Amino acid sequence: MTDQRRSFLWGLRLGVPFALVGFVLSLSFAVLARQAGFSTAQAIVTSVIVFAGSAQFAMLSVVTGGGGVPAALAAASLMNSRFLAMGIALAPSLPGGPVKRAAQGQAVVDASWALANRGDGTFDRWLLFGTTAPQYLTWTLGSVVGAVFGDALGSPDRLGLDAIYPTFFLALLIAELRDRATRWVAIGGGVVALALVPLAPPGVPVLAASAVALVGLFRRPEMTREPA
Repeated sequence: MTDQRRSFLWGLRLGVPFALVGFVLSLSFAVLARQAGFSTAQAIVTSVIVFAGSAQFAMLSVVTGGGGVPAALAAASLMNSRFLAMGIALAPSLPGGPVKRAAQGQAVVDASWALANRGDGTFDRWLLFGTTAPQYLTWTLGSVVGAVFGDALGSPDRLGLDAIYPTFFLALLIAELRDRATRWVAIGGGVVALALVPLAPPGVPVLAASAVALVGLFRRPEMTREPA
């Protein structure tokens, strides 16, 4: 067995727990998206193309709050802006020209990026691919199930699905509070969002908090260090 195949298979195993969680999250997203007025196809295609929980829930929270499409897209883009720094760190470990490396970079998600990091500034790209594969599969499958059969579940609040995306963002905030480098940025983003909710139009609090979080992203040592 080649080292590449071994890394890919190991990545598949590592990705399974994240894939199971992703199924529930994407199912919840699709159900809530349908309740918010998305068509079945729109809910599924959004997950297939975006494949990012934070961006999708940010977009959905803006839409359900009465915000417009530009604000929703801006919120999703800010949430995904962390992938720019992650991609810069990963790029030297990917072979080929710009197009080939860009295609390989589509496999980057938070868990896969972290697991593929060798700790010396380089990344195991085959482990990255293997870890992402089951996550993308269940993310898509969960969205299909939620979009197609969501009506059979009844009202989202009956199952607690209406609390999924605020809980999702709260979990992200709590995770950042454990990191000394981003603790104050996380607190600042939360305070800004809470302060703007009663004052600003729907979508603006999310955008403002995302902008604060973006500052913290580029201050994290593991995101900005030069490859070894």
